[in-house]
Amino acid sequence: MRQLLLLRHAKSSWNDASMPDRERPLNARGRRAVVAMRHAMRDLGLAPDVVLVSTARRTIETLEALEPWDDTPLVEPMDSLYLADPIQLTAALHGVAETVRSVLLIGHNPGMHDLAVTLAGPRAMRGGGEHERALAAGFPTGALAEFVVAGSWWDLREGGGRLVRFLTPQMLEGTGSS
Repeated sequence: MRQLLLLRHAKSSWNDASMPDRERPLNARGRRAVVAMRHAMRDLGLAPDVVLVSTARRTIETLEALEPWDDTPLVEPMDSLYLADPIQLTAALHGVAETVRSVLLIGHNPGMHDLAVTLAGPRAMRGGGEHERALAAGFPTGALAEFVVAGSWWDLREGGGRLVRFLTPQMLEGTGSS
């Protein structure tokens, strides 16, 4: 069994309208949210072997706020993940070595949401529980979806993951984790 963690970057700043989208940093709310997510991930024992991260500033800053790790993962910044659609995201996952047990992919919407819904599959999304209902409602900034993947990375496809949990910064605020 493999573990796939999909993390949307935390909330970014729109203070400088002249700044290119790729260069937008996290704002204060985003930094607080990713710290809360870091604590939740540690509490849940979610520690990736490999991190695939978009090269946008807000995704890199999200990754940096998750550090330090107990066991430092291999980090692969990828230009192709910037504003990637589900097909591009899946292609990146297909390239992961079969020996890798756990992957954290940090990216952007709408691709992250579409990929998560696709991996869960239509049957799970129609008849699912609380995690599927929360995922169906959207994939807000700083949200994390955890999947168990039974097959190989190169064969990942629609319905190929079982959604284990879906966490948002707002959910963590409600539990006092932030």
